[in-house]
Amino acid sequence: MLPWKRVLRPLAALLLAAAATVVPAATTAQAETQTETASTFASASGRGWNDYSCEPSAAHPRPVVLVHGTFANGVDNWLTLAPYLTNRGYCVFSLDYGQLPGVPLFYGLGPIGRSAEQLAAFVDKVLAATGATETDLVGHSQGGMMPRYYLKFLGGAAKVHTFVGIAPSNHGTTLNGLANLLKYFPGAEDLLSTATPALADQVSGSAFLAKLNAGGDTVPGVRYTVLATRYDEVVTPYRSQFLSGSDVHNVLIQDLCPLDLSEHAAVGLLDRIVFHEVTNALDPAHAGATTCQSAVG
Repeated sequence: MLPWKRVLRPLAALLLAAAATVVPAATTAQAETQTETASTFASASGRGWNDYSCEPSAAHPRPVVLVHGTFANGVDNWLTLAPYLTNRGYCVFSLDYGQLPGVPLFYGLGPIGRSAEQLAAFVDKVLAATGATETDLVGHSQGGMMPRYYLKFLGGAAKVHTFVGIAPSNHGTTLNGLANLLKYFPGAEDLLSTATPALADQVSGSAFLAKLNAGGDTVPGVRYTVLATRYDEVVTPYRSQFLSGSDVHNVLIQDLCPLDLSEHAAVGLLDRIVFHEVTNALDPAHAGATTCQSAVG
């Protein structure tokens, strides 16, 4: 295949994905989306998380809120990590956010600032139900970046103790350089912004990211952990995921286990080494060494 075809094919796929989400807003479509959201929460509750009767223990006094990534939802993104945490005694909750009218199940597509407002409301709901004064957040991809807007601009720093980002888009992505080609396709950037605002917000150099990162990556009072893989093909370059600031712990998974070949999706969905590091971040007083053996623990 000619080099330019290898470049254009994934770019075209990206644009087609955006175009496919352009659906006229309608009351019936919104009702369908609300029904899907309700069913995902019922599914999560049946699997052991999103249990609003859960009482945080002395060992784990803060409920954990899981924040999914782009094109994901509050159940499918966490089918492995949520049970992993509940089995270790955590009260675990997850939300759907960033819905677009008429687009069921695939969320995290709306403007990220608005999604952060949804997260703020959800955290308040979890705190009210559990009686806790603070929560911990764990997010994957966009979900590992979007809460920083909540922490910085929406008062979240007073309600969050620890924030763990798994393969987060903290400083945007070039999609291995593909995002840099958007300017050569007339209308492509406008299409992304109109059809899937969250994708446009996550492109390196976006106005959203400039606002988010101005004045520093972190806010006082919150402990940050970033878990990245060198094989990430979605948030690139992978080192753009790391944060600068006080109380930040940046981790490259391959420094813990060189044999770990997980890419962007796998680190959030399946990687037990990542999960072990998540629990270390949530409970550093009882943290254990993370090695390749942690994958079977």
